[in-house]
Amino acid sequence: MSRLRIIDLSVPTEESPSEPLGLKVVHLDHKSSAPLMMQFFGCKEEDLPGGLGWANDEATLISHAGTHVDAPWHYYPTSGGQRARTIDELPLEWFFGPGVVLDFRHKEQGAKLQIEDFREALRKIDYALKPGDIVLVQTGADKRWGQRDYFDAGCGVSAGATSWLIDKGIKVMGIDAWGWDRPFWAIRDEFQRSADPRVIWEAHRVGMEKEYCHIEKLANLDLLPRPFGFTVACFPVKLTGGSAGWCRAVAILGDD
Repeated sequence: MSRLRIIDLSVPTEESPSEPLGLKVVHLDHKSSAPLMMQFFGCKEEDLPGGLGWANDEATLISHAGTHVDAPWHYYPTSGGQRARTIDELPLEWFFGPGVVLDFRHKEQGAKLQIEDFREALRKIDYALKPGDIVLVQTGADKRWGQRDYFDAGCGVSAGATSWLIDKGIKVMGIDAWGWDRPFWAIRDEFQRSADPRVIWEAHRVGMEKEYCHIEKLANLDLLPRPFGFTVACFPVKLTGGSAGWCRAVAILGDD
């Protein structure tokens, strides 16, 4: 019988210096819920094993905390002249498909990945993209998770390369850095030099014309034994009207 191996491609959803936009988690222990449980069931404390109820958690976080999938609605109110779809409106088929990892760890911090960079990465692994593939960009930024400089780490994707991937039939793509675009410091530096507003959040803004999704804050792409020949599952949480949805992205492999 063939055995499946599953590799976690997600960062933890946790309070961390790597989450500059904030994430607060409060873990509620079994004792604290006992009065509520007694109220629900009309029982006494001695009716509960050890006087204990259930554990629970309270989390305050944005939909872009932790590993998540961005919806077209995040990029702009419209996509291709129509109202942009929110995360709960997208086809589930998009989020389960063949994966391919493209390794850009050799690129300098803040670099902007162009079409030729993707062509060269594909040549190196002798792979031709197919419609429905899920393309995973490896920058090595995930190794900074838990540190403040994670926000500034890695490289990012240009508008041209993003559009090129979409034209290849790629509806979902992802990156192991904080965002799909370059780190904000790199975008700011280019804008200050050029005064060209087109460089601001350029890859995200491709969604104004072409519908697509990307995954941000992936991890562990280095644990994959090969750059393709595996399946990615990255179903986003069904957050009604959401600009993004948290996901537990994984790679599924058969026997090596």
